[in-house]
Parts: sequence; C-alpha cells; structure tokens
Amino acid sequence: MAGLRTQPTAQDPKAFIGTVTHPTRRRDAEELLELMGRVTGETAVMWGPSMIGFGRYHYRYASGHEGDALAVGFSPRASAQALYGLLSAPEAELLLPRLGRHRRGAGCLYLTSLASVDTGVLEELVDTGYRFTMGQSA
Repeated sequence: MAGLRTQPTAQDPKAFIGTVTHPTRRRDAEELLELMGRVTGETAVMWGPSMIGFGRYHYRYASGHEGDALAVGFSPRASAQALYGLLSAPEAELLLPRLGRHRRGAGCLYLTSLASVDTGVLEELVDTGYRFTMGQSA
C-alpha cells in the first residue's frame, strides 16, 4: 500500500503563514490560526507543505485502507482559504445558510475573505466539525 502523502511535519505554521504573499489571505490565515486553536484547544500542526491542522484522528475503511488525518484545518490558497473538516457534522447544513459568502467543494469549504462571513457561525462550524470528527458530543 502506498504511503499517505499528507503527513504532519515539523514546519512552523506561523512561519508558513508569513510566506503567504496575498495580504488578505495572510491576514485571514492569521485569524483562522487563532480561531481554530481557541475553539478546538489544539495546537496547530502543518500537514504536508500547505495545510494547517488542529487535532488528529485515525480512520479505517472497509477496504482495509487506514491512516491519520487532521480533524479540522485550513490552507491559504491563491483564490481562497480552503477549510477542512467543517462539513462533516450534520449541524453544518443548518449553519451554512447563516455563514455568509462561501463556496463548497467535495469536502472543503472555500472562503475568499473572512470579512464576508459571520465569524460566530464559523466558530460554530469549527466546533461542530471538530467534535464530530473526534467523536465528541456537543
């Protein structure tokens, strides 16, 4: 079985954010770093070269494939922040209409600017996604 490509690294998330050239993405990444750390109580860890994760869980599929993944996290991309783990909890469907401007991907939530979303709702999405992934009740 091939090894997983996205693994935790020793890279400093703050140093990585400092390399983000787009000023809005960098500023929003700094805010997401604080927000996700505060909501989850977890320390930020780099996963691969560009993903910042909070919490870690082990998964195993019926096929036998298994591994570890970040519980919630984000990656500052050129066009938007990609947020991971926020759509897995059933409550996400009730929160998304109140969030503000966003796009959905297969498993990601994309935000072009934190200024265009309700950060209180974003905190709820982080909390419910994290708790759901980690097997905790609300």
